[in-house]
Amino acid sequence: MNKKRRHWLWNLLIVFTVIICSIAFVAHYKNWHKIEDGNLKVLSGIYYQKIALSEMDSVLLVDKLPEMERSSGFSWKEKEKGVFTDTLTSSKAYVFVDDLYQQKIKVVHHDTLKLYMNLRDSLKTQELFALLRTELINQKETAKGLQ
Repeated sequence: MNKKRRHWLWNLLIVFTVIICSIAFVAHYKNWHKIEDGNLKVLSGIYYQKIALSEMDSVLLVDKLPEMERSSGFSWKEKEKGVFTDTLTSSKAYVFVDDLYQQKIKVVHHDTLKLYMNLRDSLKTQELFALLRTELINQKETAKGLQ
């Protein structure tokens, strides 16, 4: 019997592809956020936002996302991630939503840029909202004291 063997390069390419797909899945699986050095950092896959807490204009909880057009990103089941354009104001919005059915945190910064985000766990979303709200209030009080 004459069996053809697959070249080792094809096996290596298959293993490499599976590893890259696994890394992409883990990176997009949830929103990774951190508040350090006066910045809110949000990472989800290839999408990354770094917002100075001093540049935040408002922090709100919203039930629904407004109507927007997707510039780049994806939707899958209850997840929505990417860069969108608000159809009413034509401003850019970054969306990091792990569950469309829960409340979302809306952060407006640099006057017109918007960030919508939530976490899988609604209690952690509430904790993050409270922390951001406290930071915003402290920032406004500090600015008021300097005047």
